[in-house]
Amino acid sequence: MLGFTPFKKHANKFNYTPRYYDPDAERRAQRRAELRGERPEDAGRAYEPGQYVRTARTARAARREAERSARSKRRFGLLLTGVAVLLLFFMVIYPRVTALMRQARQAPVPAAAVRPAPASDLDQSGITDIEWQQMPVTVVPNDYQGE
Repeated sequence: MLGFTPFKKHANKFNYTPRYYDPDAERRAQRRAELRGERPEDAGRAYEPGQYVRTARTARAARREAERSARSKRRFGLLLTGVAVLLLFFMVIYPRVTALMRQARQAPVPAAAVRPAPASDLDQSGITDIEWQQMPVTVVPNDYQGE
């Protein structure tokens, strides 16, 4: 026997399922009604022709304006970042680069000017082979032969 029975199938359980209040479903229904152009205060009135189109147009205009303002904020942030990078370049990097270029443009210091003068002609420390070959020969008398 399937069908209606006045008796409870389970103790402390009703035969009907109570309606569950879902706030998300209510919000979705309200949003759909707004997109269709229906407002709570217009519930008693009849639908005007073009009401859905006008509602969609105003919603689209509001969305585009929000996107435009977000885009302008993003552009302003990029502009500020660019200005900060330029300031950093001109205050930190540019002076170092110009100092390096000035140093490179100056004549190199000759190595002989930097090296200290030898104590005597016989001191040959720090002399390269080429310099040693170009040095004048100094003739020294041979004192250790018995003449």
